[in-house]
Amino acid sequence: MIHFVLLVSRQGKVRLAKWYSPYTLSERSKVIRELSGIILNRGPKLCNFVEWRGFRVVYRRYAGLYFCMCVDEKDNELEVLDIIHHYVEILDRYFGSVCELDLIFNFHKAYYILDEILIAGELQESSKRSVIRLVCTHDSLVETAKEQANSLSSVIAQVTK
Repeated sequence: MIHFVLLVSRQGKVRLAKWYSPYTLSERSKVIRELSGIILNRGPKLCNFVEWRGFRVVYRRYAGLYFCMCVDEKDNELEVLDIIHHYVEILDRYFGSVCELDLIFNFHKAYYILDEILIAGELQESSKRSVIRLVCTHDSLVETAKEQANSLSSVIAQVTK
C-alpha cells in the first residue's frame, strides 16, 4: 500500500502531496521536512530506495522534481518505481512535455490524474489511454459547463437591463 505521494522540487518546495494514511498537519509537515532533507541530499549515483521509520520510500527524479512514494517494507520497490514512471508518462502525454510550471498552475489536474491512477493507496488504472480519455472527457464537460454558465449569465444580464 502507498501511504503518501510527494512531489518535491530541487529547492525543497512541495508541488503535490497526497496522503492515503492518517497524519496530523504537524506530522505531515515534519514528514515533508525530514524526507525532503534526506532525498535532496542523496547523491545521484545512489539507489532510489530509502529505509525510513519502518517504511520504504521510493523516489525518482525527473528534471527538477522528485516523485516520492512511501510504501510498506514488504512491497515491491520496482513496482512502485513503475507506478511513478506511469504517472509521469501520463502527465507528459496530457501536458505535452510536462514541466514544473504545468504542475504549479494546473495542480488540480495533476491531482485528478493521480486520483485516476491510485485509489486508497493502491493502483487502480494501469492503462494510459483510459486515464487520458477520462481526463479529456472531464475537461470537455468542464468546458461545456463554462459555456452554459456564460450563456446563462448573458441571458440574465440582458433580462435585468
